[in-house]
Amino acid sequence: MLTSDSLVTKDLPNKKVGIGCAPDSRYVEVSVREMDNPNVIIYKDPQALADDLASGKIDAAVRGDMSSSELLPLIKKALGLESLQRVLILGVDGRIVMSLPVGIDEGWSVKTRVEMTERSVEFMKKLGLENPRIAVMSGGRLDDRGRCDAVDKTLDQAEEIVSKLKSKGYDAYDAQILIEDAIDHADIIVAPNGIIGNLIFRITHFIGGLEALGAPVLNSDKVFVDTSRVKTDFSDCIAVAMKLAGMRE
Repeated sequence: MLTSDSLVTKDLPNKKVGIGCAPDSRYVEVSVREMDNPNVIIYKDPQALADDLASGKIDAAVRGDMSSSELLPLIKKALGLESLQRVLILGVDGRIVMSLPVGIDEGWSVKTRVEMTERSVEFMKKLGLENPRIAVMSGGRLDDRGRCDAVDKTLDQAEEIVSKLKSKGYDAYDAQILIEDAIDHADIIVAPNGIIGNLIFRITHFIGGLEALGAPVLNSDKVFVDTSRVKTDFSDCIAVAMKLAGMRE
């Protein structure tokens, strides 16, 4: 199985990757220069990045530090998608852990989270892990039921998601609100909604210091890796995009 280190450093394939560069960018050009890889192309026009990904002129695209509200609608339109389903790749003590949903507007229904989880399992299998363990999160412990209607809803949905995944043969369990346990014992973490998923990313990466290797789109044949505009080094996400493009062959 690939480790987080080998995913970004070992035997990068000969694939062209475009990365978005905002007008006030501070780190994209520095990251590309330090990588010193002729296959990495900087784009300052979001429409050109989306079009070149869709046409196959580049093999993969990375958001870089372009505005998500500007670039992502163009990516969706260019790829013919109604929505983007993204999964965050975290490096946890050398292990790869995936977390979803990660976009604030994603994963608000049970159906969508089950679908995203199944696609994440297939993604994990391509990386070499045949039976990933899935932690389904909620907004409280089971014995918190009754304290708050909103929490109760997340508890009910988590139970439903676990039941659906188990019925399809997946190794899923109800992790309740115990993210501190899930991060150590699961391979895929399913947050109650996109806002909480985005907070998991920000807390684990920007505060906790875990590696965040980008958030690839799951529901497209094209490789697009989303990133946070406040990253200071994009080389890992570029490498992930390049590696994923090579796996599509």
